Amino acid sequence: MQAARPVTLKELASELGLNISTVSRVLSDPLGRDGKWASPDTTQRIFALAETRGYRRNPYAASLRTNRSNLIGVIVPRLQDYVLATIYEGIDEAALSQDYLTMVSNSLDVPQRQRDKAERLLDHRVDGLIFGDAAEANRGYLDELRDRRVPHTLVSRRIAGHTSVTCDDYRGGQLIAEHLVARGRRVFGVIAGKPGTSTSSERTSGFLDALAELGITEDQVTLAPGGFDAPAGREAAEQILSENPATDAIFAVNDFAAIGALGVLHNRGIRVPDDIALAGYNDTALAAGVNLTTVRSPMHEIGSRGFALLIDQLGGITTESEQLQPELIVRDTA
Repeated sequence: MQAARPVTLKELASELGLNISTVSRVLSDPLGRDGKWASPDTTQRIFALAETRGYRRNPYAASLRTNRSNLIGVIVPRLQDYVLATIYEGIDEAALSQDYLTMVSNSLDVPQRQRDKAERLLDHRVDGLIFGDAAEANRGYLDELRDRRVPHTLVSRRIAGHTSVTCDDYRGGQLIAEHLVARGRRVFGVIAGKPGTSTSSERTSGFLDALAELGITEDQVTLAPGGFDAPAGREAAEQILSENPATDAIFAVNDFAAIGALGVLHNRGIRVPDDIALAGYNDTALAAGVNLTTVRSPMHEIGSRGFALLIDQLGGITTESEQLQPELIVRDTA
């Protein structure tokens, strides 16, 4: 049995006795039901016939008419990362509310993969790009996109010269330092994350600057860069304890690195927080599960605001970077 042929926009317009452009605008615009393009009676007739005839908008034909695909490309380091997955949820929900579809891809924090994935998304006619993997290593490509006038925003991490939405990570680092010193801690280890990323550098800088203002000297702090996951946290914690056994507080710039450090402390029989206080960053669900003191980053809102600024760019509006406020969450570990 042959499948029924899809009804076309032209056929709908003919049956209604209306101009095809009127029918197209009503059906294509999420505000069409509010009478933006036609009278309420005409709008109701259009939607009723479209539903009866089973009309579905052809996105390819629409993109040729409007030069817009209503597709947004999103590139993240890896979607298994809870933080980036939550940010992506914010992007996707905001996109859905404005009739956009998102396409997400992983770069694994490899600059060439970022370039390759972004170019393939552009080949698929996405209207703009959102990057969750910005780093100094891929600044050159992001600058190239800016020079090519490709609309894009950054989320989670930031780079000067590009519109971004991030947490105020510098302030977040300060909050942790102030809290730990207030609790009497004096010898610190910092699991400083991935070099070349704003999340690492700004959280660490805020922490160190606050310590200095509170009278903590450089020889009282051990830095251990590495990464954002639990294995990196374990390795960094081992390094900190090896270099300075007198450490009585550890700050990890990511919750998962902090949880990796927690495993090391438990394996060594070190009591948390009695012997060593421990704090993380982001306030992921797992952080609450292990009662980790941390800084809450508004991850979902970062995503939704990143999408909103991209839409502003698509509308010709000049956009400015935004930093959302962190919140200290005190639990049992510090």
